[in-house]
Amino acid sequence: MADFSPGQVAPPRATAQVETKESLIASDLTIEGKIEGSGHVRIAGKFKGDVNVQGNLRIENGARLNGGVKAKQVVVAGELDGNIESASRVELLDSAVLTGDVKAGSLTVAAGSKIRGHVECGWDASESAAPRKTNGKGETAEPRELAS
Repeated sequence: MADFSPGQVAPPRATAQVETKESLIASDLTIEGKIEGSGHVRIAGKFKGDVNVQGNLRIENGARLNGGVKAKQVVVAGELDGNIESASRVELLDSAVLTGDVKAGSLTVAAGSKIRGHVECGWDASESAAPRKTNGKGETAEPRELAS
């Protein structure tokens, strides 16, 4: 038997959907300047300048970026001539050409991609990225206590 008596009915919940916008630099555009913001950026053309976004950056195949990058996630299919800093994830697709340093939480490099630069990945912000001292034999020199 169904109960049709009036009771307290919870109002429908409004779902909090944050729409992150994506800005596109089209393949027929060449732009020089600086990009800053909270959304995602996709570059299909040519851009000269730094990109600093809280969202993701994607450099399409055939596109070129000359400048530094700070973004949550970076996917490179085109060319990047500049450093990537503070990304949680960087992915270089098979057509990618990267000339610059990478500092990221994780790095995925596809066969066929090209990279020239210094790479630091997998380090937490709390861990020191300072180079370790070696003992001249390629082994890490551990600090020793001296006997008194």
